Amino acid sequence: MPIAYTTTRPSNETDELSLLAFKEQIIGDALSSWNRTSHLCQWHAVTCGRRHERVIALSLSSLGLAGTISPHIANLTFLSDIDFTNNSLHGKIPTEIGRLFRLKFLDLRNNSLEGEIPANLTYCARLVGIRLSRNRLEGKIPFELGYLPNLMFLSVSYNKLIGSIPTSLGNLSYLNFLNVGSNSLSGSIPYELGQIVSLEAIQISLNELSGEIPLSLFNLSSLTSFAAINNNLQGSLPADLGLTLPNLKSFVVPSNFLSGHVPASVSNLSSLKILDLNSNSFSGEIPPNLGRLQGLVKFRLANNKLENRDGDDLSFLRELTNCTRLERLIVWRNHLVGLLPNSISNLSSNLRKLSLGDNRIHGNLPTGIENLENLEILTLPNMFLTGEIPDSIGKLNRLEMLELKQNKLSGVIPSSIGNITSLNLLYLNENGLTGSIPLSLGDFRFLQELNLSQNKLTGPIPKQIFSLSSLSRFLDLSHNSLSGLLPMEVGNLKNLGELNISNNQLSGEMPSTLSNCLSLEHLIIHANLFNGTIPSSLRTLRGIVRLDLSSNNLSGEIPKYLGDFTFLSYLNLSFNNLEGKVPEVGIFKNEGAVSVIGNDKLCGGIKELELPACVGQQRRDKHHLKQVLIISGAIICLLLISILALYYYWRRVSNRKSRRHPSSSEDKFFALSYRDLFKATNGFSCDNLIGEGSYGSVYKGVLENNERVVAVKVLNLQKRGASQSFMAECEALRSIRHRNLVKIITACSSIDSKGNDFKALVFTYLPNGSLEKWLHPESSEGPSQMRNLSFKERLNIAIDVALALDYLHHHCEIPIVHRDLKPSNVLLDNDMNAYVGDFGIARFLHEATGNQTTSGVKGTTGYIAPEYGMSAKVTTQGNVYSYGILLLEMFTRKKPTEEMFTDGLSLHQFVKTALPQQTEIVDPLLLLEDGEVVKNGRSRNGGINWQNCLLSVLRIGLSCSEELPSRRMEMNSVVSEMYLIRDMYSGIGIYRNRQNMTDT
Repeated sequence: MPIAYTTTRPSNETDELSLLAFKEQIIGDALSSWNRTSHLCQWHAVTCGRRHERVIALSLSSLGLAGTISPHIANLTFLSDIDFTNNSLHGKIPTEIGRLFRLKFLDLRNNSLEGEIPANLTYCARLVGIRLSRNRLEGKIPFELGYLPNLMFLSVSYNKLIGSIPTSLGNLSYLNFLNVGSNSLSGSIPYELGQIVSLEAIQISLNELSGEIPLSLFNLSSLTSFAAINNNLQGSLPADLGLTLPNLKSFVVPSNFLSGHVPASVSNLSSLKILDLNSNSFSGEIPPNLGRLQGLVKFRLANNKLENRDGDDLSFLRELTNCTRLERLIVWRNHLVGLLPNSISNLSSNLRKLSLGDNRIHGNLPTGIENLENLEILTLPNMFLTGEIPDSIGKLNRLEMLELKQNKLSGVIPSSIGNITSLNLLYLNENGLTGSIPLSLGDFRFLQELNLSQNKLTGPIPKQIFSLSSLSRFLDLSHNSLSGLLPMEVGNLKNLGELNISNNQLSGEMPSTLSNCLSLEHLIIHANLFNGTIPSSLRTLRGIVRLDLSSNNLSGEIPKYLGDFTFLSYLNLSFNNLEGKVPEVGIFKNEGAVSVIGNDKLCGGIKELELPACVGQQRRDKHHLKQVLIISGAIICLLLISILALYYYWRRVSNRKSRRHPSSSEDKFFALSYRDLFKATNGFSCDNLIGEGSYGSVYKGVLENNERVVAVKVLNLQKRGASQSFMAECEALRSIRHRNLVKIITACSSIDSKGNDFKALVFTYLPNGSLEKWLHPESSEGPSQMRNLSFKERLNIAIDVALALDYLHHHCEIPIVHRDLKPSNVLLDNDMNAYVGDFGIARFLHEATGNQTTSGVKGTTGYIAPEYGMSAKVTTQGNVYSYGILLLEMFTRKKPTEEMFTDGLSLHQFVKTALPQQTEIVDPLLLLEDGEVVKNGRSRNGGINWQNCLLSVLRIGLSCSEELPSRRMEMNSVVSEMYLIRDMYSGIGIYRNRQNMTDT
């Protein structure tokens, strides 16, 4: 029976009844002490006043609570502090909270609360703090909040709020902190905010605010922090900013439309730590006397129109050497001119990022740059630097990015660079560097991009370069004078996406080992001296998008397999010695995408290429012409007779088969065009969008020819790797068939209405969507009992996924590693059967070695096996790890990427530490079984101990997600163990194999 609201019973009995009513709408074990066996003042997270023993505070922070906030909370009339932060509460904020006239603090941060902010909070006249950040609140900020006379903190950031900032907030004379960032607020910043003399921090970033920053804000002497990142603000900053805001510590306004001068008075801000004016239109000089800012940590003025005084050789850099705490110095893309001072070597030893590029700065890199020992990013591109790269640069052993491209550097590349083993990106292109490529570059362990193009490098390409298995994006050595052979070791770059060695003097034959570079999308080797034929082994590079072999000495015929490359969009074979007939399939049908000029012995091809007809073909045509004319009549007659006979025979056989096996449209392979899919999805309407992934979007569609409901995955070919993903998924799905794998109906490779390439996959539509949406429903779906998956349903889904992986690992002709197993890739049909989908980055394993290379660390953070961060080898044990994490997520309802998993704590560690005693880590919704609470660990299915079954499942999840691959279970063992648990849960074999179950 519901408890009636009351304010007339002045006893803690009212509080007790209200708390119990509150508990009824909460899911979770954290409130298990809330019962009448003990006094309510002894209940967990409840604080009572000493005088009347009435509840004055509820501190339910980070207890894993789900459910809604009951309006019965309004009966706690002595309540002054509500703290429900870091839970999973949903639903609306009860308007009844406005009746708590003693309330001082309302903290509901980091939940999933919806609806509007109650306007009647204004009746809580004693409110000091309102914190509602990181929810899903909508509507406007209530104007009424401006009439809370004691409010000091107001934070509503990271919601979906619209409208303007209420001018009434200017009435909050005690307000210290205002945070309305990361919403969709529009309009201007209210001038009235400048009336709040106590205001210390204003955070309005990531909105759509426009207009000027009100001058009234610059008169708030108490202001310490102002942040307005990524809005549409205009106007200039007042010249006396540094005088009127003496306590300012952080002023952050990047990505707006501000203009004018940077006030020289900022040098008076002795407490300033962060000044960020990036990406505006500021002009004039950089303020002098910056050395006064002793506490400065971040100084960002990039992407503006700033300049320096006449005859001033960047004196501001010398002044900044006095700022001993400086960590970020970023002034790239301005109009700065002058000599790079040696004093940059004396900048703070705490400096982590130095970016001066895209300015007219000249001079040499100072040898003392090694003093910047903590530097992680050094970017000095597109300037006029001269001289040599100092050998001392190799002592910057924490450097992750070194960018010196588009300068006038000379001399050799110092071998000491190889000592910077932490480098990820190295750009030395477009300089005048000479000598050979240092062998020490092969010592890099994490390098992903290497660009040495457009220099004067000579000698052979060191084999050591091709030992960099971490190279995954590109290797560009073009436009140098490199000579010799392309080493066979190039085949080690199995993760590389682009190789450009054009415009050199490389010779010999193209190495056949290029066929091992399965991730290549761009292979550019034009303008060299390569000879021999185009290797037949290159047929394995089926993901290639751009292939340029022009201006070499290649001979032989054009390989026919090039016409089979689905993703090839540019092919240049011009100016070689190729001969024979040009194919007329695939890319060779598109004259705009193919160039074969300068090969005098080529013939045939489509007429647009304007090549001569093949002589051999002409002779054969004349030789056979008479014979064809003589026998053609006879052949036609025979064909007609044969066709008639086959037709009548086919009808008889078809009639028999149709009587025995009625045809089903479900089993036919449909040939679908772009137009068919466009109509099926209503023009790829947002209303039909059912999911988005790394390489494309999935739409629900209804095929016109048979009204079949399908799921259409449309690839975004603008994304690197999308074409390769399409190929990988087609290759995998055509080779496998299992009841727990998503069934592909057909693939479409066509041209869209704008003439662009279009690729899509069509699958059977699974109406219950992804497991992700059942475990973590979006707010727009609202609370639904259907989303409360029972223990048995989760168990069945886990078994289905295990069966699919067992099939991929042990029952395919060649084992397949999925590499991206996660809840969003597990789909459910009407009967809650599970299907594993999205094979876009799947890999076949070599039969001999049982492993395969991967294109870098691909997959989804949290589900990727830890060994992939250290090795380029993929194994079935990587799938097992992902399954283990998936299993733990299914039964705890916690994502492996949640904010709580930091500082060494992972989902695996979280579960391992809690077991076996602390079963409250599991999803609170698992305590519901058919609408009734599971009590004493026993389910309603026949008396089996529910807790033992749950522990067994979690132990399997822990075993599968062990850090060492050798300690993980095999999927066939997982299947057996999961079946045993289900049997036990269902009451089969209660006494048989009991010990096996408890030892799992």
